[in-house]
Amino acid sequence: MKNYCQEAIDAALQQGASYADVRIIEYRREDIFLRNGKPGNLNFSESVGAGVRVIANGAWGFASIVDVNTANLKTCAQRAVAIAKASAQVKKQDVKLAPRQAIEDFWATPFTIDPFKVSLEEKLGLLTRIDDILRKKPEIKVASSNMQFAREKQFYMDTQGAYIVQDLLRSGAGYSATAVGNGDVQIRSYPQSWGGNHKCMGYEIVAAYDLLGNAERIRDEAIALLTAPECPSGKTTLILDGPQLALQIHESVGHPNEFDRVLGMEANYAGRSFMVPNLHYTPGGFKYGSEIVNLVADCTVPGGLATAGYDDDGVRMQRFHVVQNGIHKNWFQTRETATVLGDEVPSNGCNRAEGFSNIPITRIPNLSLMPGTWSYDDLIADTQDGIIMEVNKSWSIDQMRLNFQFGAEIGRVIKNGKITGIVKNPNYQGVTPEFWGNCDAICNQDHWDLWGVINCGKGQPGQTAEMSHGGAPTRFRNVMCGIKG
Repeated sequence: MKNYCQEAIDAALQQGASYADVRIIEYRREDIFLRNGKPGNLNFSESVGAGVRVIANGAWGFASIVDVNTANLKTCAQRAVAIAKASAQVKKQDVKLAPRQAIEDFWATPFTIDPFKVSLEEKLGLLTRIDDILRKKPEIKVASSNMQFAREKQFYMDTQGAYIVQDLLRSGAGYSATAVGNGDVQIRSYPQSWGGNHKCMGYEIVAAYDLLGNAERIRDEAIALLTAPECPSGKTTLILDGPQLALQIHESVGHPNEFDRVLGMEANYAGRSFMVPNLHYTPGGFKYGSEIVNLVADCTVPGGLATAGYDDDGVRMQRFHVVQNGIHKNWFQTRETATVLGDEVPSNGCNRAEGFSNIPITRIPNLSLMPGTWSYDDLIADTQDGIIMEVNKSWSIDQMRLNFQFGAEIGRVIKNGKITGIVKNPNYQGVTPEFWGNCDAICNQDHWDLWGVINCGKGQPGQTAEMSHGGAPTRFRNVMCGIKG
């Protein structure tokens, strides 16, 4: 593979590229989906391909191939250079790259159990037992459960002395129960919605969340929601659980801090950003939230879906504050966008592509709200009147990532420091800096976990990226809840 990479680099330089990098990727994936006791999808796929990215005449060019051999790699590199030269005819300015040390390294995801060595019979057996529990009561009309595993081996080389091999493994599992009755339909999911929870680890994630042990509770809560009262309307105290907080972080902190959106270089899918910088693009003065709000990007944290050794610029993954004690500190940058802040400003490692056939773009890293000091029981006892919202059900946010409305699967009502019942169709709305400014309590590390996002879309042509958001139950004061119609 190293020889293949070098051949692509040499071909690009011979055609006039001033910079080139190549990524050769071997990819394996297994999807298992069970619906009402029957396999809805059993899929195992493998692919190999290469993508070559170049700068020629001051502009980017990119091309990819699916059949990796010497002749095809040379042709791919030549095509990338030709595209760059054509693009250069309409460029506004030359592409510049932030400094980065040359490095040769190998990095691999730590894991205990290789999911691709666990038998299909064992996997289906567990999902079947979960399905039996979920459909034991007639109100459950749809029960779905799934597992998903992916392994990506990446070989990266560039003209600035980097050669990096990475072996990345991702595993996940989850289920949902849909109840029908009383003229209503309600759903409950575990451990979170949209396919369960996923982490960069092995098959051990399946045991970590006690999938079987929670199935009966999830089933019964879906049924109970059919006759539960509607979420009350009005301003109140709101507590978000970890999975719902992850969605809040992703939409109201993740996307608006992608620096390409801030600069106006990107507006697809998630729009621009309300975080318009000053003329020098210098963060450090904007009040994003209350003093206890510390939001940290960390692509070194174990288990994070964006955790790796290096990004697709060959930049070592890092940990840094996006918001520190409520004050904005950093954007998500690549080697290209970091130069806007100064010629010697380094990238913080946020350039990633989906597979070999897409050009790398700015992506949200693992981004987490750091834990506070509260126990969950003390947080409830300290809340006189409020509502807990658990597990995301819906989301809507404007094109500047400022005004939002999110819905959850279940709400738990708090009266005089005690949970007194549940409500259905809970939702809330807010304005990003005001909402984070109303954060006044965060549970401690004992309640903190990473929650994976496996479907973050961006760009044209569209790409999907994966990242994790860590959080513990968190309280926000004076939030508008129960919006109707």
